[in-house]
This record gives sequence, C-alpha cells and structure tokens, in this order.
Amino acid sequence: MNGKVIGIVLIATGVLGGGGLYYLQEYGFYETVEATSADMVQMTSVTTGVPETILFDSFQAIDADSSPIRYRACFTTPQSLAMMTETYELYDNAEPLNAPGWFDCFNAADIAEALENGEALAFLGTANVTYGIDRMVAIHQDGRGFVWHQINACGEDVFDGNAPPEGCPPLPERTQ
Repeated sequence: MNGKVIGIVLIATGVLGGGGLYYLQEYGFYETVEATSADMVQMTSVTTGVPETILFDSFQAIDADSSPIRYRACFTTPQSLAMMTETYELYDNAEPLNAPGWFDCFNAADIAEALENGEALAFLGTANVTYGIDRMVAIHQDGRGFVWHQINACGEDVFDGNAPPEGCPPLPERTQ
C-alpha cells in the first residue's frame, strides 16, 4: 500500500511540475505591449544609420522581462516594400524566433519561409536595442510586418563569456 501512495505522489508531483513549467514558458512571463506612441515600429535608415519610425496599423505585441529576446510584434504598413528597400538597412541573417502558440499573428516558420523565398524582406529595426540584441523587422509584400529580437555577433561572443569582437560597442558596466 505504501508503494502505491509514494508512486501516486511522485506521478502527481511530476504532472504538476510539468504543467507549471509549461504555463511559465507559454503564459507566465508574457505581457501584452500597447502601441503607446508612433515610434513603436522603427527601421534603421540607410543614409543616417539611425532608426526611423515607419507608418503602421493593427499593432499587436508581447514582451517579457525574463529575457531580452522574448519580444514579438505584428503590424501592417501601407508603405511599399520597394520604397523600404531603398530607405532602410536590409538584414541578411534574420532568423525569426518562435512565439507562444496563443500569440497567433506571429508564426516564425511562416516568416522564415517567406524570407527564404523572397515574399518578405528583413530589415534592421534597432541595433543593440539591449546590448547584444538587435530588433529585427520583416515586411511581406502585402504590407504585413513582424518584429522580434535576435542575438547579434557582439552578443554571441559576450554571452559565451568571451571578449566582444572588434567593432562592438563598449560593454555596459553590469555585464563586465
């Protein structure tokens, strides 16, 4: 009889622990982000190297304080993709990161496929929005846009415990 009770307690603990981990990964830390200003969607200008606000509508976003790469956003823009390619910095190594399943406007696999086959283009939103993390923006030909954070070359080295490569901004004091 004691073995059954111990077995039930172990199984119940595993199920509750697994359920808790799932909840924390999918829902626990995320908060919705409201479009509180006109500069919620920016892309880096080719001429100035500074992020500039683009026109957008239907903005939806989520973020979490637990990680700098949990930011995801979806929007639409009336600006043409042709004009954007002449105005903003393209980004070659964009890799959309998965969003929680309940944030259904953002599908990383679909965005990656659209980037690969040329239906969408990736732009640098803001370099080092947080040290070592770039904000990426992908725009489809039909005006749908997506934003996510991605680790850049500076971040890859520093987060692995190495010195930053040449050309990286100075490390913030809290990371030294």
